[in-house]
Amino acid sequence: MIDFVIALGDLFMPRACLACGRRLGMRERHLCLSCAADVPYTRFWLAPHNPLADRFNAVLERHRGTEPMDYAYAAALLYYKGAYRSIPRALKYQGDLAAGRHYGALLGRRLATAPHFADIDLVIPVPLHWTRLRSRGYNQAEILARALADAFRVAPAPPGASERWPVVAGHDEGGTPTASSGAPSTVIPGAPSTVIPGLPRNLPEVRTDLLVRARRTRTQTRVSVDQKARNVASAFQVPERFSPRARIISRLSHIFSFRSPRWTIKVGHDEGEPSGQDDTRHSRPDRESPAEVLASARHILLVDDTFTTGATLYACYAALRPFTTARISIATLAAVEGTPSGGP
Repeated sequence: MIDFVIALGDLFMPRACLACGRRLGMRERHLCLSCAADVPYTRFWLAPHNPLADRFNAVLERHRGTEPMDYAYAAALLYYKGAYRSIPRALKYQGDLAAGRHYGALLGRRLATAPHFADIDLVIPVPLHWTRLRSRGYNQAEILARALADAFRVAPAPPGASERWPVVAGHDEGGTPTASSGAPSTVIPGAPSTVIPGLPRNLPEVRTDLLVRARRTRTQTRVSVDQKARNVASAFQVPERFSPRARIISRLSHIFSFRSPRWTIKVGHDEGEPSGQDDTRHSRPDRESPAEVLASARHILLVDDTFTTGATLYACYAALRPFTTARISIATLAAVEGTPSGGP
């Protein structure tokens, strides 16, 4: 039945390969088989230190001053070159949200299997100015961020997973099933946690209300390298408080969340009883301000569609840094190779 629907859709609205434009077959998705075999994947997610991370950290170093700085991890799914530049363009300019979700999920699955990205607990897409968001109808960075975060649920656990991950009730520390299978997952503060491969795991939370674009800027694709940094300087800020609309959305999201609650074991509480210090701290609607949410984060991931000079991502990093001691890393769908001369 599904094949019939796809075939019928292709009859009236033929799908084309994003790279070469050839008509896609029923089993092909976004790219034809030939183009899909040659996607220029970066594989930056395989190592904490990679060319993209070094480029972004070089930008941070130029602005760091005397304050200590955690190394910012960075990854991009593919290189922004040749016919494959059409992939981020299709999302950003042509409204191909399906392609954005598809490639965002691909990136998310790769990050989720990397130990240095395993402790991400907060994902923040680079925001659009409200006027551009209204005219475009969506934020391409948010589309990527949500697909990326969702991919953490089903991706296999990386080796040496961090202590933020729960010991799943019904298994002992070694992963051996016990008689209590089916109980809520538990986190024992201070104890080493074990991720059981193949089981669902907690998602990093996507937040679009912690960082705003305070002023509209010219598109970064139409300015010189030197102008890019000046264009977005001080363009982003952390709001002092949540807007009424953001509070309503946060509360509804908290109430109607389909995710299983996290439970903790704490001295003075029985197993399975909420301790008051559960790890849903980002999504709790009683947070007073964005600053409090950021202060409770451990590893923040900034998400954008394309890395060129790093100017936009640095501007977001600079806006967040005074409010948190968390490591701030970046991920993009595509990255331009090399570093354009003269620009951060």
